Parts: sequence; structure tokens; C-alpha cells
Amino acid sequence: MPPRNNPTARQVRLGTELRKLRERAGRTAREAGGLLSTDAARISNIEAGRLGISEERIRRLATFYQCDDDALLDALCAIAAERRGTHWFDDFRGILAPGWLDIAELETHATALRSMQSTTMPGPFQTENYARTLFGGATPVLPPDEIEARVEHRLKRKAFFDRPSPPPYEAILHEAALRMRFGGRKVTREQLDHLIEVSYLPFVTVRVIPFTNEKFIEVTHPIMYAHGVVPKLDTVQIDSSFGGKFLDAEADLRKYNTLLDIAGQASLNEAESQKFIHSIAREM
Repeated sequence: MPPRNNPTARQVRLGTELRKLRERAGRTAREAGGLLSTDAARISNIEAGRLGISEERIRRLATFYQCDDDALLDALCAIAAERRGTHWFDDFRGILAPGWLDIAELETHATALRSMQSTTMPGPFQTENYARTLFGGATPVLPPDEIEARVEHRLKRKAFFDRPSPPPYEAILHEAALRMRFGGRKVTREQLDHLIEVSYLPFVTVRVIPFTNEKFIEVTHPIMYAHGVVPKLDTVQIDSSFGGKFLDAEADLRKYNTLLDIAGQASLNEAESQKFIHSIAREM
């Protein structure tokens, strides 16, 4: 089977974790290849997510690397067993850029989600009119079919809300995100009303950082922290106008987890935040 040209972020993560295990064990790609009766180039492709690997081979490598973290190994084997075409976002393959599928995949497999937004609503909380306004204002201007595909994808990201046991989702929003009138008063009011409705879902927590806050300063790019089935598979997604970026280094995970903790401490509590959003919606 030829190497994948565009591995998903999750396939890349599987390879990254296998590389980390090898490097911690002080083994070379050549040694790992010798164990599997292959060469170093194939091991490099596996570790880059460009080639798949079976559960049996993952466990053989784990023994060679003296890894006894059974929970991590089970999670890696589960990733290896996944196949394309089983999730809603696969319908957008070849239509939207891979990054759009990667973020949906990240949310689908997360056990808990935390996000922080400074100027816009979290993607899964957006209404159709709000999302259409955002994509309609892109630079350069997007063709109509691209806008429609992005809007459809954005709305379908709510899919994990319908799971039997949805993952807890904590959204921290700066007051600026609530007051931005994207699309005008009507669109903004509709979006705020929807946000209020979502905030009452039992697995959703919405917290607001008001303009009057004097403690928390770091409000820049949108941040989403996705908890994996084991902590070592946690992932941070940073969004920007130049594209998204996925981070999984231990130092980055600690940094952004701490950042979100500090942001939460500087935020209004749930009841205060709901009341605050209500008051802004009434001004529209």
C-alpha cells in the first residue's frame, strides 16, 4: 500500500506517539524496522502517519520499547483500527481542506472539551446565519459553494451533542465575542439567544470574561483543549486567520491547560454568565 499523501491529524498523532515511545526507549528507526522485518524508511512513514500499522505490530513495538502503559496502548490500537467513511465529516473529504475534517474528528473522539474565544462564538455553538456571516466576510471572497459547504460542516459539528453521553464542554467567552454584531442586530440577537439555550444543557458550561476583568490578559487566538481517552492523547487546537494548528507536546498541554484554568478563575460563574448574556441580548 502506498504512503498516504494527506494523513489525518489523528493518524499523525498515532505515529507521533509511537515515535515518542521509541525515542524514550533509546531505540533507532532501524532497530524498530529490524524487529518488524522492514526498513527504517517504513518506520519513519508509520511515525509520520503516512502508513498504517496493525494492533499486533503496535504491541510488539511496545514490548520492544518496554512500554507498560496499557491504557495508552489500548488507545493507540483503537486509533489504528479506525477506518475512513464511518463519520459524518468524511462526507466533506475532497470538498473542504483537511483541517476542517481534523477538528471535527478531534471533537468526535474527545472525552471533554474546553475552549476560549475572544471575538467569535465556539464553532459548535454557532447558528446558521451567524456562521454564514462569518464565512461570507472571508478574505479573499469565497465562492458560494465553498460558503455553503463550510456552513453545513459548521452546523454538523453539533453532532457530538446528540451522543448518548456527550462530552462535557466548557466554553469561556470574552465579552467582546458577545458584543460583536456580525450580521447586524437580528443575527446577533438570534446567536445570543441560541448561546443562552445551549448554556442550559447539562453537559455545557458557558463562562464570560467581562470587560471589567482586571486579572486575565491573555485573550488572543481561539483555543480548544480536547481531552483524550488518556491524558497523553490530549490535544490543543489553536485557530487563526492563517489556519489551525494542533499541539501535543507535554509543555504545550500544561501551558494551555493552565491558561484555561486562569481564564476560568477570571470569569463570571455559570449563573452570572447566563444573566450577563441575557442582558446583552436585551440590548440588541
